[in-house]
Amino acid sequence: MTKHKVLIVDDHLVVREGLKLILETNELFQVIGEAENGEEALKFIENENPDVILMDLNMPVMSGLDTIKALNDRLVLIPIIILTTYNEDELMIRGLELGAKGYLLKDTGREDLFRTIESAIRGETLLQPDIMLKLMGAKEKKIKVMSSFATFNLTEKELFIIQAAAKGYRNKDIAFDMGIAERTVKAHLTNIYNKLGVNTRTEAVAVSLEQGLIHL
Repeated sequence: MTKHKVLIVDDHLVVREGLKLILETNELFQVIGEAENGEEALKFIENENPDVILMDLNMPVMSGLDTIKALNDRLVLIPIIILTTYNEDELMIRGLELGAKGYLLKDTGREDLFRTIESAIRGETLLQPDIMLKLMGAKEKKIKVMSSFATFNLTEKELFIIQAAAKGYRNKDIAFDMGIAERTVKAHLTNIYNKLGVNTRTEAVAVSLEQGLIHL
């Protein structure tokens, strides 16, 4: 019987050992390696070819998200399952957007562990309904932001200026940072007001925040 080869990437030894012990109770799986961070995982993958990776997100040296991005850049198509905790929804959503096939809470039961891994290896994405809704919400928000950029058509300089304005910087401070004259900043602000359909600095900041053009 061919076993599915698993790589566990987590900076906590107790998590790696716990998952390994559970997986070894199932004859379908074989843990072929462990890594404490993404950098170690990438080096391991250069020489080995796991069928699936269990990936923590919060790790020193190289995080799970950075590792997923690096694997995508290298066109490595090994399915990834995110290892997460109860308070990491935002990170988990970002990981799923990058192509992870599913997620597991670190205290998950053995049957959920086996089922999620098998689904990932088959190329399926296994998500709970609440996480699916969050993922769809994140995609809708991103689409809205891209639509806002296209609608208002602010330049990079204008975005920099309105972002600085939102943080309370004065025109002369912005001018100094950008290496331009203060009157040029004022001219940019006038263009921003026209594009956003507002009349004041406060309104411009409010609309920019509402539309996702800038963030505090």
